[in-house]
Amino acid sequence: MKLYNFFRSGTSHRLRIALNLKGLQAEYVAVDLRTEQHLKDEYRALNPQGLVPALSLPGTGGQPGRVLIQSPSIIEWLEERHPTPALLPSNPEDRAQVRALAALVGCDIHPINNRRILEYLRRQLGCNEDAVNAWCAHWITAGFDAYEALLASDPRRGRYSFGDVPSVADVYLVPQVESARRFKVDLSCWPLISAVEAACNELDAFRHAAPMVQPDAS
Repeated sequence: MKLYNFFRSGTSHRLRIALNLKGLQAEYVAVDLRTEQHLKDEYRALNPQGLVPALSLPGTGGQPGRVLIQSPSIIEWLEERHPTPALLPSNPEDRAQVRALAALVGCDIHPINNRRILEYLRRQLGCNEDAVNAWCAHWITAGFDAYEALLASDPRRGRYSFGDVPSVADVYLVPQVESARRFKVDLSCWPLISAVEAACNELDAFRHAAPMVQPDAS
């Protein structure tokens, strides 16, 4: 497998975590968003949407391998193809809870704070960096307030977002915490989220996926 990603991309970060938790290796292929490499024809031939990450699968029988895009879809594929260790609980209601936590980050925080939105704020709307950081902080705060409340209301809460083993929820949460720091958000407001992140960062799967230890980090 080849993983096309960028060290600081939250979606790339979450996929690196998921691959690590599954014990899977993928060749690291850097796509530099700073130089807009993702918008060039070579990468768009791989992923017409021009976003990272993309996971290229090995071919079989002389046929080229499939290219998977969109981190939620790739993580679901990983769970289906490599079910052990599981990133979702076995109980349907518990799975719904974990998916809801992941969606809170993946649908309601990250998409309106990702690079293309922020570049629009800067270039088309003339926002300075203080305004961009304020925008990010507003949506991160709204989402983390809800995430923290959900953690607090769970009587079975363990070391992680759900129970005592990492789940898809943690795969989504940890990169968003990293992003919050980058945008100068005060994380002291959310002690439960901070405790979950600390527990995750005790694991090699999370530490080895961190942005600043990637080959293209600078």
